[in-house]
Amino acid sequence: MTQISRFLLVLLTAGLLAMSAAKPTRVIFFGDSITQAGVNPGGYIDRLKKMMPSDQYELIGAGIGGNKIYDLFLRMDDDVLAKQPDVVVIWVGVNDVWHKATSGTGTDPDKFVKFYEAVVKKLQAANIRVVLCTPAAIGEKTDMTNQQDGDLNQYSQFIRDIAKRQNLPLVDLRKAFQAYDLQHNTDNKDRGTLTTDRVHLNDTGNQFVAEQMQQVLMAGK
Repeated sequence: MTQISRFLLVLLTAGLLAMSAAKPTRVIFFGDSITQAGVNPGGYIDRLKKMMPSDQYELIGAGIGGNKIYDLFLRMDDDVLAKQPDVVVIWVGVNDVWHKATSGTGTDPDKFVKFYEAVVKKLQAANIRVVLCTPAAIGEKTDMTNQQDGDLNQYSQFIRDIAKRQNLPLVDLRKAFQAYDLQHNTDNKDRGTLTTDRVHLNDTGNQFVAEQMQQVLMAGK
């Protein structure tokens, strides 16, 4: 090999390494209507794009209104795996609980855990880093009189347990929302502190969620 050839090879190798190093981490947020709204101006994903280095992270929303855990399982091939993410943030569970009261559906506890574990397993099989989130709120009253506090706490614990068993990073939004409401919702209102309607995020809620997500995502960089 001539000296010029070696020089060109070194330049090519350096260029390929630079391209590889410059490739941003692709993060998909996988969830329901809260995540669907998260990509809108002022939404938590939109805010995260401004809070995290754009040359290091590519953030993509994959939320669909009304989705439960089995909906995520059924659409993950097209909406997640096909996009070849490096990280997937799973934020689901509100509809699995909420729809028990609103439409008599929801998801039974054993089925919730089985589908949730199946989603995690399939993502891990594709060498994707998985971040779990607990469902934040169905009502913001601080005295535990929201209609579905008990179920929401139970399903949040299921997710904490999965995170612990699988040694996965966890954004414990349920715990964070309860602590924030205790401090800021002094009138014990069922909405208006972090949510517009007991579930979906207001401006403060979007910023709060973005901050919680940022801490965990950037810790794993």
